[in-house]
Amino acid sequence: MTELTNKSALELAAGLKSGEFSSVDVTQAHLDRISATEDDFNSFITVTDELALETAKAVDAKRSAGEDLHALAGVPVALKDLVVTEGTRTTAGSKMLENWVPPYESTVHNKVKAAGLPVLGKTNLDEFAMGSTTEHSAFGNTRNPWNLDHVPGGSSGGAAAALAGFQAPLSVGTDTGGSVRQPAAFTGTVGVKPTYGSISRFGIIAMASSLDQVGPMGRNVADAAALHELLAGHDPLDSTSLPDEVGGFLSAAQTSELKGKKLGVIKQLAGEGYQDGVRTAFTAALETAAAAGAEIVEVDCPSISYALDAYYLIMPSEVSSNLARYDGMRYGLRVEPESGPVTAETVMSATRAAGFGSEVKRRIILGTYALSAGYYDAYYGSAQKIRTLVQNDFAKAFAACDVLVSPTTPTTALKFGAEKAADPMALYLGDVATIPANLAGIPGLSLPAGLADGLPVGFQILAPAREDVKLYEVAGPLEAALESAGGRVLDTLAEGLNAK
Repeated sequence: MTELTNKSALELAAGLKSGEFSSVDVTQAHLDRISATEDDFNSFITVTDELALETAKAVDAKRSAGEDLHALAGVPVALKDLVVTEGTRTTAGSKMLENWVPPYESTVHNKVKAAGLPVLGKTNLDEFAMGSTTEHSAFGNTRNPWNLDHVPGGSSGGAAAALAGFQAPLSVGTDTGGSVRQPAAFTGTVGVKPTYGSISRFGIIAMASSLDQVGPMGRNVADAAALHELLAGHDPLDSTSLPDEVGGFLSAAQTSELKGKKLGVIKQLAGEGYQDGVRTAFTAALETAAAAGAEIVEVDCPSISYALDAYYLIMPSEVSSNLARYDGMRYGLRVEPESGPVTAETVMSATRAAGFGSEVKRRIILGTYALSAGYYDAYYGSAQKIRTLVQNDFAKAFAACDVLVSPTTPTTALKFGAEKAADPMALYLGDVATIPANLAGIPGLSLPAGLADGLPVGFQILAPAREDVKLYEVAGPLEAALESAGGRVLDTLAEGLNAK
């Protein structure tokens, strides 16, 4: 690794502003890093080196001319390959869209381009964001830079691995049931799921529309906060976009303190069924927060016990509806039957059989069943009622504390081929702590809390809807306190990677 790829996004931004180095220097260093490590990590589906360097040169020219630039201008970023990029292949990790080049642009990419961030490429993911390991990709497994025998999490596993592998200083992921926070926990990085509707979903390939949310990812809290400020804001092209003014995330992360903050430990997510090392790291983080002046209380959210069941009815139901558009007729893959008549029905059947992987098919079947006549009220309707109960429980809990906290995941990163990795139900249970935030539409953040058996442990913070700033008011000073007490988690990885 080089000095440039080791730097945080904000360190790079400061160096660019002072003229210490150019955006071309920074971008080329990261492209070289990708080239040197991609065979190991497989973080990217598409690397857009020419476009990235073109953007970097344009930013350098504007800076030389004395133009006003965004604070992150010239700092490279990686985009999950669920973000539509006009003129650049967008696959959703699926054979169904393997060669699809979008004719339109997503709002997220438009914002990134307008701010002058060179896009290094499109990162790997579980197909259509369905999975927790990035093993369900048509483009191969992404491997965890901490240990190549372990998964990086998912579905934003490529985005997280690119950060942990020092291939990119910033990444953009999406979070439907924890798909930003869980891979952040598995890779020792920071991942944020903002309030539903606070970042535009226009041009984000849909999985489950009432749950999906774009999320910023970085190697520290301040970097994630800066990217969050760039991406957030109302978008008239997204009917679910909130009209709220957003901002103040970076200043909150950099200037807040834990003294006087009340952290509520969710009783239902306090350790039963959690790996011993995860419990130990989480408890130690709570003790660090308390030593810094935070008050730790326990809160009861009984409906969270049913959140996982509700999610795995609502999500596949919306998947079934959203993925009906991939029929071999309009765009994407088209496969004709090997024999018999070529009709709309046979083409659709052959296309979906060839284009979708096993996990996508599993969720479509489950969702179609839950929505079928005679079962809608019993399954989908009942799940939506539980969703309301979860929202009500969170509202009561936030009345008693500033933020809620829990371990991000019950375990550290799983091994490839492990028993849990091969068992869909066991994998689904791994989302128990992250799913409730998506059901309620509230913001959540995962930051590193230490190591267990040599792998990172994530600490999750949840805040009330539309109060994302509270995440950073706690995460910023907690990160500083944890690093002061035990060092920076990613420094351990950086030393190991440099030794190689």
